[in-house]
Amino acid sequence: MSDSIESIAALEACIGKGPKAIDLKVIDHLDDGARRWIASSPLLFAAFGDGRNVGMTLGGGERGFVQVLDTSRLRLPLTALDEPRLAREGLGFGALFLTPSIGETLRVGGRVASVGGGEAEIVVDECYVHCAKALIRSNFWEAPVSSEIPDDAPAFLAASRFMALATVDAQGHADVSPKGDPRDMLLRLQQGCAWYADRPGNRRADSFRNILTQPRVAAALLIPGCTKVAMLSGTARITTDAAMRAGFSVAGKTPVLVTCIEQPALTVRESAAVGRAGLWPAKPRAEGIDPAAMFVAHIKHSKARGLQAKLVRAAVSVPGLMEKGLQRDYRDNLY
Repeated sequence: MSDSIESIAALEACIGKGPKAIDLKVIDHLDDGARRWIASSPLLFAAFGDGRNVGMTLGGGERGFVQVLDTSRLRLPLTALDEPRLAREGLGFGALFLTPSIGETLRVGGRVASVGGGEAEIVVDECYVHCAKALIRSNFWEAPVSSEIPDDAPAFLAASRFMALATVDAQGHADVSPKGDPRDMLLRLQQGCAWYADRPGNRRADSFRNILTQPRVAAALLIPGCTKVAMLSGTARITTDAAMRAGFSVAGKTPVLVTCIEQPALTVRESAAVGRAGLWPAKPRAEGIDPAAMFVAHIKHSKARGLQAKLVRAAVSVPGLMEKGLQRDYRDNLY
């Protein structure tokens, strides 16, 4: 289709090339900040995939239900997952960890090294903090426990305000990306497809790049304050369709791209993982979790070299600069 984005070059013509400095925030291990984050997290969204398909599930429990074994290994209890069958040895693994009352999320990637004894051991090769825009737009942590939840799937999707999207590349590297919007603006069923908009985020465009090489996707959608989830899967394509983009305009700003999930499979069900996590009312944030400080630490620990990397590290070392920059970005570039 003429409005479809089918190459990296076409994608970058629309959204621009991500600044090289953005990759400085990615480290290949679990540092002290990441270990504290995981120890404070009662919920994760987990993707498992190979070069042909990807599955999504949720895991939940008491804070720290996922155990950090060392700087490169996690132990995930299978009983914590809504769909433990998805965890299979050799598959790519991507996760999004949430911790109470914090807008940023922790993204972790790697592979399933082994499954046995009711546990999956994960070898980690990627870790970074994702910006807070998705949770801010969805009003995630301020949501009251809801008593009126739609029963049918289309109405549930319309009321949903947060989505975790799972994608995988041709080599089986899995990724989970957070999406957030007000109700009626996150995802829509139209023309027999499910549609969602691209909003400002971390500018790495991981999901887009994965879709271009392997278009099967999976997603979990939530209504903050509710323990039900909608599980969605299908084949995605990225498009500049003007009419669809206009329908997702918020605050006078129209998204540059929308994604269409064709032949969507959709179910709505209770999530035992969300129930165990007890997300709402939101608990106080854990001590020692400072996303701005983690951004700075990850940039300093990145293995990237060169003049630009040196200049970025010098800039973020200025006390308070990263925190002020994040708050300004969240205020001015939410849509």
